Amino acid sequence: TLSGPISWQVRNEATVRRALTSHRTALPWVAALLALGATVTLEGVEMPAPLADLIQRSVTGRIVTLHVPTEGVRYGAAQVGRTPADDPIVAAYAGVTLNDKPPKTVQSARVALIGVWPRPVGLAQTAAKLIGRPLDEECIQTVAQAVAQEVTPVGDFRGSEAYRREMAAVLTRRALEQCLYQE
Repeated sequence: TLSGPISWQVRNEATVRRALTSHRTALPWVAALLALGATVTLEGVEMPAPLADLIQRSVTGRIVTLHVPTEGVRYGAAQVGRTPADDPIVAAYAGVTLNDKPPKTVQSARVALIGVWPRPVGLAQTAAKLIGRPLDEECIQTVAQAVAQEVTPVGDFRGSEAYRREMAAVLTRRALEQCLYQE
């Protein structure tokens, strides 16, 4: 997802901040970064801020560094579009870390979704239901159903509200299952 195709025109014309806060520039990229728990360091500020705060504009400033934690993070992505080349109608990106000691339980979990909020991309708060529990099919299904209840999609010509809500659950399950089967 992070190395996916973004046209050279966009890459050459957009700053990192614009790409991260734009409603159209690189939504899958932003969602993947949210799922991975990315942070940004802003000019004049010592402590990194969560990328989610920058996107919601609760922090402002010039980005100095974009931090993308990958060590120990299990990642999964699933999307649906009219064709494989289209922008996704709905997409889910999951990032999960497990503790090292048996029994392995979820230490952190994030699910970012596209196409199911009034805003272009957002984090599902219900992913926190995985924390402290084993990452298994039952927990994944519980979270997927909770995500379907949490999202607030707005229907349009590409998909109704009901379709987007159902796809949020299906794609969240698929993205988390990819995390389950990684080592």
